Amino acid sequence: MQPPIRPLAAALLIGCSACLATADSDGQPGFVPGEARPGGEGPMVQVSGGWMVPYDETIPGTPARFRMIPVPGGTFRMGSPAGEVDRSTDEGPQVEVRVEPFWMGRCEVTWAEYKQYMAAFEIFVAMRAAKVRSITSANEADAVTAPSALYDPTTTFTNGEDDDLPAVTMTPFAARQYTKWLSGLTGRFYRLPAESEWEYACRAGGDGPWNCNADAADLDAAAWFTDNSDETTHPVGQKAANAFGLHDMHGNVAEWCIDELVAGGYGRQAALPQPVTVTDAITWPQRLYPRVLRGGAYYDEAAECRSAARRGSRDAGGTRDAPDWKDVDPNLPKSPWWYTEEPALGVGMRLVRPLLAEPDPAVRRRWWDADVDSVRADAAARVQQGRGALGIVDPGLPADLKAEGIIQ
Repeated sequence: MQPPIRPLAAALLIGCSACLATADSDGQPGFVPGEARPGGEGPMVQVSGGWMVPYDETIPGTPARFRMIPVPGGTFRMGSPAGEVDRSTDEGPQVEVRVEPFWMGRCEVTWAEYKQYMAAFEIFVAMRAAKVRSITSANEADAVTAPSALYDPTTTFTNGEDDDLPAVTMTPFAARQYTKWLSGLTGRFYRLPAESEWEYACRAGGDGPWNCNADAADLDAAAWFTDNSDETTHPVGQKAANAFGLHDMHGNVAEWCIDELVAGGYGRQAALPQPVTVTDAITWPQRLYPRVLRGGAYYDEAAECRSAARRGSRDAGGTRDAPDWKDVDPNLPKSPWWYTEEPALGVGMRLVRPLLAEPDPAVRRRWWDADVDSVRADAAARVQQGRGALGIVDPGLPADLKAEGIIQ
């Protein structure tokens, strides 16, 4: 049996989320200083100097909101034990990982949130025309790319585009740029999860194949998967949360992690002194694909939704029976922001915000920006062709846009 999570200078208190404490003394949401447990109810994590609490973030300049949930630090075993039913060899060998506290999205990123980023394309075009926040060689590294318009929205929105449905078909590059755009607007460090962080949050202290129970029969209460989904995505947050207060960690849509999926599973990590840190556990991408997706999707069997199950993306090299995920995109270069094939209808994302924000801009950009030359080249070409746009984003952007009459 896998050992339980060992707390790392943090304690988790769970209650209903009827009332949330949301701001620290500096006006930053999610942290309340002091030894005394804050008032209100909800998951709360005690850390050095205070408490991490749930908070609601409104994307500045928009009506879109999402909730972040505190996740305590601890140590766990990443991967599945050799005897787990339906286990794949890339889920091992198991590795002990030490995880620092962080906040994670209560639910997957929805269309209500992601469409605000999609709208940045027209905003950035208007900014360029008005010569607002011009892109120069001095600030280009800080710029965000906005996604091009969808080649075929009837494909992307096959399962609906309601505000409370999970956003889908974004590439890893688009997901990274979304977190860069959001971080710029809010002044907080949002990013994709490392694969170890994702699995740790999914398990929520458990050691079974799924976080709800060791029995697949209980998965119906926690996940939208092939047995109950009617072959479509569903509004986020309808299924039961795990012990950390996170919804839809199994099923609905598979979620991007920062890592590349490489041969040999966790062999490199297992050879390091244990436990390893999250940073040491990351397999930073060196190739375009495959990139790691976790949690399984609405079209997956229960086995593919297990806490340790991994899926790899496919950006090229497809076959007739399994085409690459941009197969029908007729553009050259193909969009670096969107997939077109059916598997991507079950591909989405979830946010992480670490307790200790990364102070080094170069390290932050490693989480946000393109990491292979082909994506950098494709994005640059699309921007040059007018099928993508660049913009400088910071908390003052909404006010500047209003002053210029670009937004109301």
